[in-house]
Amino acid sequence: MHDPNLLVGFDTNDDACVYRIGDDLALVQTVDFFPPVVDDPYQFGQIAAANALSDIYAMGAKPTLAMNLLCYPSCLPPETIQAILAGGSDKVAEAGAVLAGGHTIQDAEPKYGLCVSGLVHPQQILTNAGAQVGDLLLLTKPIGTGVLTTAAKADLLSLAQLAPAITSMSTLNRYAAEAFTDYPVHACTDVTGFGLLGHACEMAQASGVSFRLQTHTIPLFASAQQFAEMGILTAGGYENSAFLADKVSFLPTVSRVQQDLLFDPQTSGGLLIAVAASRVQPLLEQLWEHYPAACIIGSVIEQQKTSILVE
Repeated sequence: MHDPNLLVGFDTNDDACVYRIGDDLALVQTVDFFPPVVDDPYQFGQIAAANALSDIYAMGAKPTLAMNLLCYPSCLPPETIQAILAGGSDKVAEAGAVLAGGHTIQDAEPKYGLCVSGLVHPQQILTNAGAQVGDLLLLTKPIGTGVLTTAAKADLLSLAQLAPAITSMSTLNRYAAEAFTDYPVHACTDVTGFGLLGHACEMAQASGVSFRLQTHTIPLFASAQQFAEMGILTAGGYENSAFLADKVSFLPTVSRVQQDLLFDPQTSGGLLIAVAASRVQPLLEQLWEHYPAACIIGSVIEQQKTSILVE
């Protein structure tokens, strides 16, 4: 039986669940953890924490409480474990939330993340289901982290070349979410493992519309296209492509490499935002302070045969 206090569940594949606990207050809950995407344990902790916190921001909420989830092999040095937890702790503190313990288990591969709770007024919840025809679509961070971290694992990419992606993955989506309160944002989601097209498709389907994306405006990390042209791609990207085959259509001018990057799984990616066209420019100008790559990448149109049209 459906609980009327469950305001957002899994039916639209949204970023977190939302449960009303009072007329003026709702609880937002999410959990996320994964293996290392970078070698530095402190940076890994930061990225994993920023990624988990992102779901709260995508719902228009403020994170309040977090708990660690850590898996580690017995051979992992204590100082490495401490560095991972320190990175996560610092990001939770930056978010203004409280870190209150957690749970650890031994496993063959290290994994880290957070269970996060946030609070929001029931009338201020953002979901992926509110995009309106005529809205413009904003993306706050570049894409290509899957390609770049894969290249780094193969020693094809220097730490200096990876640094912009590390900075982006470590940057909280807090500052974008805080800007939304002044603008008519109709829908929002964060871009993570399903890639830009996967998360855009979820938003379009949940909203009963289609999205038209302009490939030439979508921001990429430096070197991402170069490595994609070399075939440095992820298994997750191929899975995203297969799953979305009948949901996305491409103009012939969109190259295979461009398609691969749009399917590329992201770690701690940016927010994809549907906002009224009349207020896009002032919102962009505010976003640029923390997200210099933020830009318009497309528009919301009447529902078509496919959820996403890529030009």
